Amino acid sequence: MDSGNDRRQLAAYTLPMAAFLAALGAVSLLKNIGGGFWLERPEYWVYPIQTLVCAALLLSFRREYGFESPRKILFTIAIAVVVFVLWIAPQVFLGFAPRLVGYDPDVFRSSPSLYWLMLLLRFARLVVIAPIVEELFWRGFLLRYFINERFTTVAFGTFSWFSFVAVTVGFTLVHLRADWPAAFITGALYNLVALRTKSLTSCLLAHAMTNLLLGLWIMQSRQWGFW
Repeated sequence: MDSGNDRRQLAAYTLPMAAFLAALGAVSLLKNIGGGFWLERPEYWVYPIQTLVCAALLLSFRREYGFESPRKILFTIAIAVVVFVLWIAPQVFLGFAPRLVGYDPDVFRSSPSLYWLMLLLRFARLVVIAPIVEELFWRGFLLRYFINERFTTVAFGTFSWFSFVAVTVGFTLVHLRADWPAAFITGALYNLVALRTKSLTSCLLAHAMTNLLLGLWIMQSRQWGFW
């Protein structure tokens, strides 16, 4: 990529993901340091910062994305529901131990305003920021980059076995090892949405709907480890 426009498009699709992953790395690092509640549980303040930083990056690059209308909406919704069921199946259907430790908003119950703010930010991250950041990177960028490094010249939804498998594996590896089976199938299914619909917006919709269903289920089941 030589032109300034190419570099800006590359940054638009990759920098939000880099910031997102950097925040996850910071959480792990701070937990290892320890020393008081805010260092032992850094997700309570790092995740809100992560949400705001990624939102700012997405807004600054908004003209580079050109989201179109979603296509094959029923198919997209069906994939979203299948992925949601896939993630909760071990606990709901197979008797796996519940995942109770995680981002528990009840920590802030003594301050209703803070509780609702933290819960709102958590859902914003789960349902809006994470799906946009991840789909821009995995499907919008990498799925095309593995076909041609000038990825914007590749029509969205173009198929390549190498690209399909590489993105599925990459998507899997950024998840916890215990989640690899579900993450692998999820990555493949979201790739399928890209190939079938030829619409990045449909990929965003599938991911966001899955996460919304998961978030509502987390609040009902109190299995905070799924956040």
